[in-house]
Amino acid sequence: MVELMVALGLGGFGYFKTRRFVREKLRFVEAVQRPVAPVVAGLATGVAAGVLVFVLPFVGGLTIPVLAGLGIGAGVSHGAKDSKRLPPA
Repeated sequence: MVELMVALGLGGFGYFKTRRFVREKLRFVEAVQRPVAPVVAGLATGVAAGVLVFVLPFVGGLTIPVLAGLGIGAGVSHGAKDSKRLPPA
């Protein structure tokens, strides 16, 4: 139960921070606007979190890497859409 709460918290935190970062800082970067960018970001996060979970003996399962990857990928996707809609700074 604690693992699920940590995974949901990490996924939500990653989503909101990534969405804001992409919307504000990566607004004019064309690579973020490509459809493959959220997939690459989510997979990279999932792999990095998977390695961390594998190394730490007291945390188990793949729930944390999967939800963290989904959160980051969704944040990149929605942040890119937001940056298209916002007027230029």
